[in-house]
This record gives sequence, C-alpha cells and structure tokens, in this order.
Amino acid sequence: MIATLAITILVESAVVAAYASWRQKPLKHLLASSLCAKLFTQSFLWASLQVFPDHYLATLFIAEICIWGMEALFIYFYPYNRLKLHEAIVLSLAMNLASFSIGWLLP
Repeated sequence: MIATLAITILVESAVVAAYASWRQKPLKHLLASSLCAKLFTQSFLWASLQVFPDHYLATLFIAEICIWGMEALFIYFYPYNRLKLHEAIVLSLAMNLASFSIGWLLP
C-alpha cells in the first residue's frame, strides 16, 4: 500500500507542478493541498476495496469518481490555491487520470 501511495503522490505531484507552471498558480500551496487530499482519499479507496473485495472493478471505478470530486472540492476550498471551481475539477481529473493510468499498468 505504501508503494502505491508513493507512486500516486509522485505522479500527481508532477501533474500539479506542470499545471502550476502552465497556469502560474502557487506550486507550494497546490502541492500541499493535493497531498493532504490524497492522504485522505487514498485511505478511502483502500477501505472501500477492503469492504467490497468481491466487486473490485465496480468499487474501484465508483471510488475513483468519488475521489475525483472530493479532491476537486478540497483543492478548490483551499484558499491559497486561487483556483476557480472548474479549474479545481480539471486539475483533479488530470491528477487522477494520470495516477490511475500508471497504476493500471503496474503489476
């Protein structure tokens, strides 16, 4: 679990860094808020997969959609990020698509 968390944080931090550079947003605050959100949502994902192990794929996809929304809201409401809601939604989607894609390819 720790290895997957580390990979997720690395991938999503790269997405956040690219976004912050591209949109001229505060990198330090975006990284801090995304890390806080990820620690909570990763725990939510692991718990969900433990509760519903017989429905792994359905649970995974439903949990990932919930995570996308939770992280978008967390990043949006973190005041120092200076993001509009649609920016937070797009950033969260990019972060989660990147980490999900990498995770899907790993053994």
